[in-house]
Amino acid sequence: MIKGFAGASIWSEDLGNLLPFYRDTLGLNASIETAGFVVFGDTSGPTLALGTHSEVKGKSSDPARHMVAVTTDDVEAEFRRLKSQGVEFIEEPTKFDQVTIATCKDPEGNYVQIMQFG
Repeated sequence: MIKGFAGASIWSEDLGNLLPFYRDTLGLNASIETAGFVVFGDTSGPTLALGTHSEVKGKSSDPARHMVAVTTDDVEAEFRRLKSQGVEFIEEPTKFDQVTIATCKDPEGNYVQIMQFG
């Protein structure tokens, strides 16, 4: 029986392309880090993993198909901070009913949404 959601993974030809962005630029904390695989977040809940995969080559050919999201208490401040570091955004902070979202690209073109609820 399925018990719940464990997390999501982003695969790359070279983990070194993605790891600095998620760890250093976004500031996510790694709970597991090996040569070809990294897990961010508390492993007792949903996590985001990055890994090297032999079947993945180059940049994402369809970056809107799968998006990961991270949360913040201040999406406007994160937008300004990341933009000042050269992160490319495809959507500036946009307010919806109960969430504000900004969407950027990681170094391989995958879309990452920065969300503020409330």
